[in-house]
Amino acid sequence: MSLLIRGGEIITADSRFIGDLLCEGETISHIGEHLTPPNEQTTVIDARGKYVFPGFVDPHVHAYLPFCGTQTKDTYTTASRAALLGGTTCFIDFISPERYGNLDEALKRWHEKSRGQSACDYAFHMTVTHFDEAIEKQLRRIVREEGITSFKVYLAYKGSNGIEDADLFQTLRLARELNVLVTAHCENETLVDQLQKQLLAQGKTGPEWHYHSRPPCVEADGVHHLMTFAELTGAHVYVVHTTCAEALHELTAARERGVHAWGETCPQYLLLDQTYAERPHFEGAKYVLSPPLRAKHNQEILWRALSQGELHTVATDHAPTDFATQKAMGRNDFTRITNGVPGIQDRINLLYTYGVERGLLDLHRLVELAATQPARLFGLYPAKGTIQVGSDADLVVYDPNYPSVISAKTHAMNVDYNAYEGMPLKGRADTVTVRGKVVVQAGCFVGDFTHGHYLARQNTQIEIPR
Repeated sequence: MSLLIRGGEIITADSRFIGDLLCEGETISHIGEHLTPPNEQTTVIDARGKYVFPGFVDPHVHAYLPFCGTQTKDTYTTASRAALLGGTTCFIDFISPERYGNLDEALKRWHEKSRGQSACDYAFHMTVTHFDEAIEKQLRRIVREEGITSFKVYLAYKGSNGIEDADLFQTLRLARELNVLVTAHCENETLVDQLQKQLLAQGKTGPEWHYHSRPPCVEADGVHHLMTFAELTGAHVYVVHTTCAEALHELTAARERGVHAWGETCPQYLLLDQTYAERPHFEGAKYVLSPPLRAKHNQEILWRALSQGELHTVATDHAPTDFATQKAMGRNDFTRITNGVPGIQDRINLLYTYGVERGLLDLHRLVELAATQPARLFGLYPAKGTIQVGSDADLVVYDPNYPSVISAKTHAMNVDYNAYEGMPLKGRADTVTVRGKVVVQAGCFVGDFTHGHYLARQNTQIEIPR
């Protein structure tokens, strides 16, 4: 099986040129000009006038997540299809065991939910909610035998999956020993718990009060807390969904004093603001997520941090639950509104339209933030995240001029609303390949759900430019 992509402008994190790509089997075999098909069976794609990007990597996805007596609406089938239509060819999901559950049993359940049901490649993070000898033994085996080289900890959600400090310390010590990157949701869980109780006691039950239970200082305190533990243990840590100037300051200050710390943000924090969650008639519930949407002035700060290298990736925190049924469980109590927004299909188009087209990011930085750096950090590079001979033939032929408008009526995500409803877009993934197989053609899904592979990852800890 061979594939030839001709005449596109090939964009990587550090280069751009017009050329051809020949893919044989599952990998890129030649890069050059005026390449010829090796045989008559070669699929030839004309990419003239379009960009050719490496397949994008989303390192923060909840394709399957049980919580609050319900679960996310997507399956691996629907999530992978939506990802590919948006140019994402690989994502990393979170295994979420019960608070004192068995990690091996949770891993088995996630394999059952995903194996043979994904059109794109995928990997797992392992969530650690407590630490003891049995958990340590399981973690060592999972890293060694399953290639799960990143953990997730929640410094939030008191009484559910939030990790206690003693267990956090032991988890980070083990991660340092095993060269595992620890991703962290950073908020002060005690403050959140107390503020929630105070607000509810005052009769403040609507979605607009979610923000006030988790203000910026609570997020910043969570980041500071993590950085203290990372500094003492030497662990490498990755702060997910950074939302505001206060949290960014704590992350940057820690890095400047030598902590191995990386930062992620998401399109919702770049493009939406606190007022969305204040919409009347419970419409604000669509925009309840943690940490919350912030005041609009933070958007400029986050865009600048992305362009200047203070933040290192853009992920989605894709967490789709229906507005009409699941989010409605919190109609009389904002603490019961299912958290999160869908976004796996829209990330690249939003970054291109509102980042590149507005001059806030260049094309190289787009690739770096959404493909190359996630692949490097999470042990997928150079098979994923770049275009070079020997890399997987995960490619996106991107039409920069294609106009569209985001709508829940037309998106492929299995959820009844879209957080970016009505936003105009310029650009789309016209053709997408996963390991040499065409899975999107003319903007339509043509893949199958047995093609996606589970990816065992390498241990990797890269240095932070200073």
